[in-house]
Amino acid sequence: MNFELKTLTRARVCTEKCDALVVLIPQDFSGGNDAVSQLARQALEAGDFEGKPGKLLSAYRVAGIAATRVLLTGVGDGSAKNVRTAVAAAMGALKSSNAQQALVCLSTLSEPGEDVAKATVLACSDATYTYTNTKSKPAPRKLQRVVLGASALAPLKAGFEIAAGLVKGQELAREWGNRPANHATPTLLAGAAKALGKLPKIKAEILGPKEVAKLGMGAFAAVAKGSEEPLRFIVLRYDGAPKAVAPIVLVGKGITFDTGGVSIKPAAEMDEMKFDMCGAASVLGTFRALAELQPALNVVGLIPACENMPDGRAIKPGDVVTSMSGQTIEILNTDAEGRLVLCDALTYAERLKPKAVIDIATLTGACVVALGGVRSGLFSSDDGLAQALAQAGESSLDLCWRLPLDEDYADGLKTNFADVANVAGRAGGAITAAKFLQRFADKFPWAHLDIAGTAWKGGAAKGATGRPVPLLVEYLLGQAGKAGAKTGTKARGSKAKASS
Repeated sequence: MNFELKTLTRARVCTEKCDALVVLIPQDFSGGNDAVSQLARQALEAGDFEGKPGKLLSAYRVAGIAATRVLLTGVGDGSAKNVRTAVAAAMGALKSSNAQQALVCLSTLSEPGEDVAKATVLACSDATYTYTNTKSKPAPRKLQRVVLGASALAPLKAGFEIAAGLVKGQELAREWGNRPANHATPTLLAGAAKALGKLPKIKAEILGPKEVAKLGMGAFAAVAKGSEEPLRFIVLRYDGAPKAVAPIVLVGKGITFDTGGVSIKPAAEMDEMKFDMCGAASVLGTFRALAELQPALNVVGLIPACENMPDGRAIKPGDVVTSMSGQTIEILNTDAEGRLVLCDALTYAERLKPKAVIDIATLTGACVVALGGVRSGLFSSDDGLAQALAQAGESSLDLCWRLPLDEDYADGLKTNFADVANVAGRAGGAITAAKFLQRFADKFPWAHLDIAGTAWKGGAAKGATGRPVPLLVEYLLGQAGKAGAKTGTKARGSKAKASS
């Protein structure tokens, strides 16, 4: 999807030819004499429309308006959150139409800023995304071009350009998250990383079973034993700053399918375990966005990728394995495999002398129970890092919530047969999982994002969301800015066009 930012007054909006005109109407709307304002005013006065977020009224071939279709959509107080709701509703209504070009009118809002521009672009992408990869007769999205029209471009431009680059990353994350496990094996995931390595400032390195064994990644290798698919340890590097600048490391859980192993999961909804690599997909998506936005910082992505399967070689409850850190782990439940692959990746991160390490994982059902699908779980050993991530979540509308890491929660991980067990009891399951990971992350500022509730949706809307790519990109751009570096957030392929 292509995006364009264009100077358009309300009067000029009426003369723009397009398949669909989406007009954002705030609760305090006061219109002029143009056809768009008159249509909105008449609908409001008649009680057929109101400015509440997400309310819609559609019209066809309105006199005085060049657009074929007109959709009025309420944005309430005009906040970024309400704009996202409104644009998503309008684009959802257009998705089944034949509209190929749309114009979103922001000139009805009072001083929209870059947060509104970002919300608009991301909502357009999110609402019209269509998965086609494994369909025999794919029906790709019909809407190909969206113009954002506003009275003044300067307040919107930075947010627009960031969002235009971010869309590419989030859609890549959704694409790989949605692929069936036989179309997203560890080897294929490594291929996606290699493709990213051809983009500016990005390099990819792929390690196989022999290299992983040589590194001593006994926990990661143990999870992969039950599968015929060979594991892959993926290392991505984005070099946007001098080598002396410590990198920020992103670690993405890459379990490309999770049966639970010997501790097998129930059959119902097990197909959704193809989404267990959404942490890895978010790292791929973040690097795709970095290639577009070119911020001045260094980022390393680590993805331990494998399947968790229950064949004769698979690990068994009670087995003890030795991690890369040298710590031994008693595997009480083979379905708690994500923390086993992550712990070795966290140990690997030490050698990079990182500024901070953030792991992203669909780790626990307990986090879904605690926070549902609204916010990702955030755990951190560093208050500054936690605060920065939480703020990035608020700014990007990709929300998270910090949970505790009291040492008392680690008591359940004690065992008589190893240094640590891989599970505790049911109570506080998301926290005890984070406490397990914390043991392997004491040499650097560390945060853990549990995205089990936010990485995908079930039911009729089943599919990957691409979260938390917006949160991660917002955080990384913020860190580039704090370093006093030029962020260079010009998204390649996007256009910011001014017209009189």
